[in-house]
Amino acid sequence: MDTTNHRTLAMLRAVAAGRGQVSCSSEPDLFVDGVPCCDQYAAHALTHDGLVRPGRPGLVGQRVPAVLTEAGRVLLGGTVAAA
Repeated sequence: MDTTNHRTLAMLRAVAAGRGQVSCSSEPDLFVDGVPCCDQYAAHALTHDGLVRPGRPGLVGQRVPAVLTEAGRVLLGGTVAAA
């Protein structure tokens, strides 16, 4: 998946700003400001591509804070502080 389009970069910026949550599952859904992202394919790709990860462990189906990985920070230009 192309993780450099405007939509996915906006999703990464939202996570970097602390506005994202992911559901704990093999196909994690991304929520921004409590609202599910309209492009769940992109949300799944961000986690499977190693750009976003859960900020802490959780039960299956539970929402937990989403955080950027080092690769996600690099993709955003390295200007995002480590979580």
